Amino acid sequence: MKKEADEIRKLVHDVAELTGKFNLQDFIWFCKNLDLQGFGKRLKDNDESSEMKLTRENIKSFILYEETLIYVVHCIYLLFSRAVELPGKSRLVEESDIVNLPYLQAIVKETLRLHPTGPMIVRESTENCTINGYDIPARTRLFVNTWAIGRDPNHWENPLEFRPERFVVEDGKSQLDVRGQHFHLLPFGSGRRSCPGTSLALNMVQATLSAMIQCFDWKLSGGGVTADMEEGPGLTLPRAHPLICVPVTRLNPLPLL
Repeated sequence: MKKEADEIRKLVHDVAELTGKFNLQDFIWFCKNLDLQGFGKRLKDNDESSEMKLTRENIKSFILYEETLIYVVHCIYLLFSRAVELPGKSRLVEESDIVNLPYLQAIVKETLRLHPTGPMIVRESTENCTINGYDIPARTRLFVNTWAIGRDPNHWENPLEFRPERFVVEDGKSQLDVRGQHFHLLPFGSGRRSCPGTSLALNMVQATLSAMIQCFDWKLSGGGVTADMEEGPGLTLPRAHPLICVPVTRLNPLPLL
């Protein structure tokens, strides 16, 4: 079982890494049928003797899993020095509790600002237009750098600082949303081409993160107090170095669902 899990984990990582690499076929027209960098071969390689053949749906599911996992890991690291109020010790936190946990929601939003799981959004212009003095012809493929937008000092005070408080106001509700209504915070894109899984992703991450915080204290392996937050290459912006934590039980016994 461990061997199979390791193989799936490696597959997910490789797919995300390859999808985010610079591919000459995408930018130089006479290279479109030439696999000069070997990316096509690596993507198509599969064990012909395996019992299950991977489909496009399988690969999409793996990438979604990878994005959620990476995001939760970022949250856990950034939470080391933060206290989060959660329901008591008699039961596990539920999705219905999230609406009453504004600071937890703020932590999720601040993490999305600093470490969006998808650093780039791809769009195509439908007509000729001019943006900041640049003439953009129709049918031009455009890359929107959401990673840079979330760190723009013109819109964010101390943009490199992790401050969930910037998403909380006096009444406990946030002024900013991550669903594409504010163009200086676009982790899920905006408009008709925004991520269709936004609500599912937010619910999954917030519920998972809440349970992990409620049930365990998380300490860095080796007793350290800081971790390397350098980001590596890939479609889902994974960490360059794995985060290894030791969970310490906070609730004993753990409450049952």
